[in-house]
Amino acid sequence: MIQRRTVGIVGTGQVGTAAAYAIYNQNLASELLLVDQDHKKAEGEAMDLMHGQLLVGRVTCRAVDYDALEHAQVVILSAGASQASPDESRLELLKRNADIYRQIISELDRHAPNAILLIATNPVDVLTYISQELSERPRERIIGTGTLLDTARFRALLGNHYGVDPKSVHAYILGEHGDSEVPIWSNATIGGQRILNEEVLGRSWDQETMDGLYEQARNAAYEIIERKGYTDTAIGVVIARILRAILEDQRAVMPVSVRPNGAYGIHDVALSTPCVVGIEGVAEHVSPTLSPEETSALQASANALRESRAGLEI
Repeated sequence: MIQRRTVGIVGTGQVGTAAAYAIYNQNLASELLLVDQDHKKAEGEAMDLMHGQLLVGRVTCRAVDYDALEHAQVVILSAGASQASPDESRLELLKRNADIYRQIISELDRHAPNAILLIATNPVDVLTYISQELSERPRERIIGTGTLLDTARFRALLGNHYGVDPKSVHAYILGEHGDSEVPIWSNATIGGQRILNEEVLGRSWDQETMDGLYEQARNAAYEIIERKGYTDTAIGVVIARILRAILEDQRAVMPVSVRPNGAYGIHDVALSTPCVVGIEGVAEHVSPTLSPEETSALQASANALRESRAGLEI
């Protein structure tokens, strides 16, 4: 029997809609179910997507309630509150999003207990941790999008600098999806050749230039938000990429937000490290050898994430 690919999306704001569009365009799901507290908005998005079937293939798109997610293999969570006012603190916003997630996770544990949860709402690392605490499902079946987007930006910038396809660049950004993220230069390669302190494709290593490329990757969201008010397109593609790895059981290695289970001396926090992603969620952890400075920076990133949730009751 051929298995239907049923995917749910909770939250049809900018990110949820971009994810739905990427999934639809790539024909990754046979059934796409949209949940939103604004049911009319979800209905409109589902109708709009359905009208493109002639060009992308048959995909059923519907606006539904949680009980319709029973057979979903993956549910993407992109719901969340935005900052109420400039005076609202990060912790206050996080508390509101934690309350939203408490309700969502309860509904999903009741109606879709076997689905893998893919968390996309920011702050994604803290909300991934909270979701793992709240849900009854195994932690490896709750994944945050993490630094896959940062890594994609990083590789695109490095590819442009060296004049190669970003797919030929192997380099990671790990840790928090945020200001404390860590570029892993010690393992960065192009065609198997190390970048760090080496001449590659006629370009010598220049620390200032490389620091500038990393800063562009780290600050990209701020730059985009300043210009258009939000980020959505690239994260939508990232969500689709992780979804494909799960549904096709690709066992793809990618930096996603999970608990590292003691790797690099890090406990009790969710952040991005390379993981094998497939049909069961995170199947294995990959722990590349880092330089002492990178390990220290990753531990500092973990501490920053713990501090960000200090005062939050889960």
